[in-house]
Amino acid sequence: MVFDLELIRKVYSNLPVKVQAARKLLNRPLTLTEKILYSHTYNPVSQPHEKGRDYVDFAPDRVAMQDATAQMALLQFDTCGRTRVAVPSSVHCDHLIQAKVGAKEDLMKALDTNSEVYTFLSSICNKYGIDFWKPGAGIIHQVALENYAFPGGMMIGTDSHTPNGGGLAMVAIGVGGADAVDVMAGLPWELKMPKIIGVKLTGKMSGWTSAKDVILKVAGILTVKGGTGAIVEYFGEGADSISCTGKATICNMGAEIGATCSLFTYDEKMADYLKITGREEVATLADGVKEFLRPDAEVYIDPVKYYDQLIEIDLNVLEPHVNGPFTPDLATPISKMAAAVAENGWPDTIEVALIVSCTNSSYEDISRSASIAAQAKLKGLKTKSEFTITPGSEQVRFTIARDGYLQTFDEIGGLVLANACGPCIGQWARHIDDPNRKNTIVTSFNRNFAKRNDGLASTHAFVASPEIVTAYAIAGKLSFNPLTDKLKNEKGEKVMLDEPTGYELPPKGFDVEDAGFLAPAADGSKVEVIVKPDSQRLQLLEPFPAWEGTDLTDFRLLIKAKGKCTTDHISMAGPWLKFRGHLDNISNNMLIGAINFFNQQTDLVKNQLTGEYGPVPATQRAYKAAGIGTLVVGDEY
Repeated sequence: MVFDLELIRKVYSNLPVKVQAARKLLNRPLTLTEKILYSHTYNPVSQPHEKGRDYVDFAPDRVAMQDATAQMALLQFDTCGRTRVAVPSSVHCDHLIQAKVGAKEDLMKALDTNSEVYTFLSSICNKYGIDFWKPGAGIIHQVALENYAFPGGMMIGTDSHTPNGGGLAMVAIGVGGADAVDVMAGLPWELKMPKIIGVKLTGKMSGWTSAKDVILKVAGILTVKGGTGAIVEYFGEGADSISCTGKATICNMGAEIGATCSLFTYDEKMADYLKITGREEVATLADGVKEFLRPDAEVYIDPVKYYDQLIEIDLNVLEPHVNGPFTPDLATPISKMAAAVAENGWPDTIEVALIVSCTNSSYEDISRSASIAAQAKLKGLKTKSEFTITPGSEQVRFTIARDGYLQTFDEIGGLVLANACGPCIGQWARHIDDPNRKNTIVTSFNRNFAKRNDGLASTHAFVASPEIVTAYAIAGKLSFNPLTDKLKNEKGEKVMLDEPTGYELPPKGFDVEDAGFLAPAADGSKVEVIVKPDSQRLQLLEPFPAWEGTDLTDFRLLIKAKGKCTTDHISMAGPWLKFRGHLDNISNNMLIGAINFFNQQTDLVKNQLTGEYGPVPATQRAYKAAGIGTLVVGDEY
């Protein structure tokens, strides 16, 4: 099934004219980012937009929402007075499934626990013409890559890792629910014109190195704030050598450097992926406008002239990296990891190793990891750490089950979890004897801030490629280097793991029995959306009063957040996700993870009315009761 085919035809038919107009306007060659941005302005452009200064109205092609953030967004949309969404939109049920026992049991528990929310989401999608992906269908970003992303398009999504779509040369940006509502209502979406960071990739990866190591390296270079206000554009022969899903991995984790989004330029790898996922027509259309889906030739010749910052990485010499703990930009090459463990006193024993998730959901990731698991069995090795596998979509899960990879993981002690976010966002009932004990986990996820995965401040979380994480699960030690170190098997023999092998795409093609997709009604006017008045999960909203036309004055500072202030610090996931559709209840979670600039503590701010210190939500409620407005200041957002 090909989604949005007529929309894509329209985008491509207009693309050459819009790009040529932008070239003339700027009077110079263009990067791919500029081609997409200038071809998606809400109104015709009459003058160049200054990067980093001008706010621009854009017209995205599509909106994607996950089930946690979709609740509030659709409650807001319900007050707009429209009968259908103005642009193609989708909802993906991936955030509310807690990983605890295993895929089947956890999914059944989620269906029971969240039935009220799932019923609400499916009915409101049906009413307003929104695609609905059922619980178990997969993680929003993987499903979007498989079905919706297309080269040269623009998508916004209510999740930080929406930039995953950049693996298909799409400007895909994570936004708040209110932004999604604006676009679904037919309004322009405003964004400060981003700067453009170019990453030139040369050479080709081999051995243990994977696409994940590219973004781990970039994170070490740019840090968690180095990409703020910028789009990162990857190009060069090295970029063209990376699989489409590998490109998506790099773009996905680009959120951890603060980038607006990341993207790669269109190439044969993307065309191959479009074809194998049933979108040959899209590949043919994209091939017809290929020159407009890549930077102009002059950009390749002299990239320093066209990018605001240029980074060059030689894939021939790039080695695997391990990033962490507590921040995704503390990058350590695998060759230096043992020394770093000893020097910093990090717990060497790996208690849990977790692979896949939305960042590394591909057939390539899983087949390469499974090759290591298969070696372990042949060489008399088993996992020394708990080992979990979280497929990114039902299509991927079904295909890897068909091809025997899930059985391979099972044979060395792996546990397959539901096709959902799970431990990556803290939806994980972790088994640990002492929650205060310093411990180490290693994941192939994207974020590793304190408490991110299991809610425990004592957990040292490290991020690496699925291949390295699988090797770590077998070794059980953070100081282990699979490129050089040997392991002792059941017979007492010393053996080494061979380099991983795998397939970029499944040789037999993808397969799935039920992808989990529900199309909306052609006419949703008679569909009833029910929210119980006493619900603790959902709360209907009233339209906000119109702006009175005067300046906002006499506000109080609620909190100035110090240092990193991600969506995790603003509104933690985990157990709080159940309140994402209830404005009053979720407000009790607001900014409780942010560090107060003035006292270095979390969830403790001064009430300027009483002089007393208290929790952020309670202090805000006191201001609200007194009719006083407040503001929040972020340090490194």
